[in-house]
Amino acid sequence: MPEMILILAIALIILGPKKLPEIAKSLGRGIAEFKKATQEFKENLDVDNDLKEARDAIQEIKGDIQETVQESMTEDTAPYEDEAVSEEDLEHTFDEDVTEAPKKPVEDKPRQEADDEEPPKDV
Repeated sequence: MPEMILILAIALIILGPKKLPEIAKSLGRGIAEFKKATQEFKENLDVDNDLKEARDAIQEIKGDIQETVQESMTEDTAPYEDEAVSEEDLEHTFDEDVTEAPKKPVEDKPRQEADDEEPPKDV
């Protein structure tokens, strides 16, 4: 406390009695502004933490849904696994169809022109 009195006495001597109240008022406003800014910062951190918790909860729910869908799909398709065709069989079948297709020449047919034909007549 004696330090504070010494600082005020020096400030009174240096600044004078007219300037000291103005400077004290400005200093008080600055401190109040700083407190307000730190309070807003703390609130923003709280909001960020809440958002992070919500994001984590959503990710957890998403993972649970994906796991449930995967389990459901494997249960639904289990009876058909022995009937499934492998990708290699499909490729082999396709290759056979393409290579063993009958190779007959394609005949060129003349195009029919609209002038040659008469429209059908109604009876």
